[in-house]
Amino acid sequence: MEDIIRRRKTRVRAGSGVSLDNVAAYAQVSTASVSRVLNGIATVSADVRSKVEQACEALGYVPNGAARALAASRTMTIGAVVPTIENVGFATAVSALQSSLKSAGYTLLLASSNYEPSAEFNEVRLLLSRGIDGLMLVGGDHDPRLLPLIAQHGVPFVETWSLTPGRPCVGVDNIAAAYALADHLVGLGHTQIGLIAGVTDGNDRADARKRGVLKCLAEHGLQLDASWFTERPYRVADGRTAMRSLIGAPKRPTAVICGNDQLALGALIEAQAQGLSVPRDISIAGFNDLEFAAHTNPPLTTVKIPAEDIGAEAAKLLLRSIDEKTVPASIELPYTIMQRGSTASPQAPE
Repeated sequence: MEDIIRRRKTRVRAGSGVSLDNVAAYAQVSTASVSRVLNGIATVSADVRSKVEQACEALGYVPNGAARALAASRTMTIGAVVPTIENVGFATAVSALQSSLKSAGYTLLLASSNYEPSAEFNEVRLLLSRGIDGLMLVGGDHDPRLLPLIAQHGVPFVETWSLTPGRPCVGVDNIAAAYALADHLVGLGHTQIGLIAGVTDGNDRADARKRGVLKCLAEHGLQLDASWFTERPYRVADGRTAMRSLIGAPKRPTAVICGNDQLALGALIEAQAQGLSVPRDISIAGFNDLEFAAHTNPPLTTVKIPAEDIGAEAAKLLLRSIDEKTVPASIELPYTIMQRGSTASPQAPE
């Protein structure tokens, strides 16, 4: 009963100047514990966190973020701009990024650009106007105004999913990864290999994967026939459309490399809809190793990109840059060729 009376006396009408001390008294914890909870410090016990959160809700307490930011010269927010939130790979990386940032007391602000450099520029400009402490970007191709704008604000940034010399980044060597995938098919005996690439304009990852395939073919004395190549948006339906075109070519390729797994799934569906057996009649390979890739029929051969590691390492670089005032390093992560049932040696002519 005394505890109920004490809490009622502590209760202050929402918006009437509820203080940190009010919250601490209501929750029966120290003000230091309240501060740690509000700043997202991971060392706080679940019981204390629950008490503080209930007290904040009961009292209508909202932390004065502007005052805290002024005192610490930080807003405790990190911005991130990705091409699309529909891509599972980007979503996985962002989730890992957010988890790492939350443990350090930071909030993530997320925006998407729909693969448009001008849209990315506008989203970054808006994030910078909010006073973010750091920024995560995807790829190295940007609107020419973007990097000067970031430098003007003095905000540390890191690029992800690709490696750009001279810039802080976390990613894989997309040229080498695509080369290795093409080399896998050549090693199986394929000499007629098609390519359904992502749209390369403004997308350095798609362009690098295309160049990796072409490099491998050239070094093996092979060529990419014009009728076996197309660029399409990263969607399953576009993979089907592209595969329909390749199947209808004067001479059908015996294997097709796709710029990502969504395109590969569409290609697989279309090939089977056209009465072709995969991989007996045509081999199909993707890129990224999204969760569904191991569960298609047949399972999809693809390149595994460590999306979760990309997000976690990007967070580490940004936090180190903010705390130590150092320029973030560059981290190259490994890729893995996942050889599954969608690729095999070409069928011998009957």
